[in-house]
Amino acid sequence: MPSQVRSAAIYARISSDQEGGGLGVARQVEDCQRLAADLGWPVTDTYVDNDISAYSGKARPEYRRMLADITDRAVDAVIVYHVDRLTRRPIELEEFVEALDEAQIRNMRFVVGDVDIGTGDGLLVARILSAMAANESATKSRRIRRKLDQVAAQGRPHGGSHRPFGYEDDRVTVRADEAAVIRAVAARFLAGESIRSLTTWLDDNSVRTVEGGPWRTPTVSAMLRSPRIAGMRQHRGQVIGQAVWDGIISEHDRARILARFDQQARSGTRSPRRYLLSGLLRCGKCGNALFSSPRANTRRYVCLSGPDHRGCGRLTVVAPPLEQFVADMVIYRLDTSEFANQLAGRAAADAQSAALSEALASEQQGLDELAELFGTKQITAREWMTAKRPMEERQRDLERRLARASNASTLDGFVGHGDRLRAQWADLNLTRQHAIIRTVLDHAVIGPGVSGARSLDPDRVSPMWRM
Repeated sequence: MPSQVRSAAIYARISSDQEGGGLGVARQVEDCQRLAADLGWPVTDTYVDNDISAYSGKARPEYRRMLADITDRAVDAVIVYHVDRLTRRPIELEEFVEALDEAQIRNMRFVVGDVDIGTGDGLLVARILSAMAANESATKSRRIRRKLDQVAAQGRPHGGSHRPFGYEDDRVTVRADEAAVIRAVAARFLAGESIRSLTTWLDDNSVRTVEGGPWRTPTVSAMLRSPRIAGMRQHRGQVIGQAVWDGIISEHDRARILARFDQQARSGTRSPRRYLLSGLLRCGKCGNALFSSPRANTRRYVCLSGPDHRGCGRLTVVAPPLEQFVADMVIYRLDTSEFANQLAGRAAADAQSAALSEALASEQQGLDELAELFGTKQITAREWMTAKRPMEERQRDLERRLARASNASTLDGFVGHGDRLRAQWADLNLTRQHAIIRTVLDHAVIGPGVSGARSLDPDRVSPMWRM
């Protein structure tokens, strides 16, 4: 005979809350409460997992909390609407039954399909129902995957809780104001600005995400990496072809963006925080790099000694006048005929960059086709890996070459127009200023100075030009 119930638990779950507001689980709870009243079981706790699948294997916090309370014997009876609300995985059903047995709980009821899992026949029925639910979920999952594969192959968008930034609710029509933002962010990133700087710029200009919140660096990075903004369809992490929507930036620009991300990852360099010439100065005495080192209210570059830096420790230069002098040199150089002659082959460089982008796209297509052959078991895993390695190496080489060919975009609009750059210099943020200088200057050697001098002696500075 079932013992007197002192503390009953109700569990409710729904996989997809399409109505919103948890109405589906609310109805389950009401029906369970009605059954508890009919049985005379006092309900002391209700456990609800809303919008969580019981087949996917994702964590169900409330289900886990209920199992813990069963184990601790905080409850002595359980009511669930139906077996498939409790679980759609036979292994979980066995786990649940084991928890009931260990806690010696015999009071277990379902609102629909009154199965008594405390008996052998009832447990058999519950196992059959759980297996049928698992099969139903697996079949549904296969249908959904097949549908998504078909939608992706046609280049059409699939649904989501939020529209993508840059596109209207139909996920196809370009939204002009947001598209302009994406183009500006892409151009500034290619011109040398950091993701952190761009995120700050978006927030300073009150540009919000589609959810109305502020931007974060991972969100900006993901937007720039996204194939969608180049009119390309991605499926299961792979670009599979052209999309039905128009791109906001070109595929060529996206390839350059990815190349810059790759270059940053390989170099491990950080954007400057306060010092314009970070990483660009060398000691004229020992050749070691100069490091930023503030003192009181003065910013300085110094040669540091010691095991971590190994410089001579005998050279210091005040930062502000040096930064102004180097910036003036760079701006002046942009107006010289010597520099213009070096960039005379810019059209050829652009053609080379476009060719590299096309070759990179071709390698990616080859990798995708190779993966498809392996996925359909037309080739073995060994054949796949053997063919994949050289293709990936060629892809990495193309990305490196594309990154080098794309550097000159930092100077767009400024070559031969030093006066324009001089007028805009103060309005450019630090990362953009640093990128312009870095594109032109490989490094500058700083010679010894007079101790206690308040001004910069120009003869101390020996520039080593990159171009």
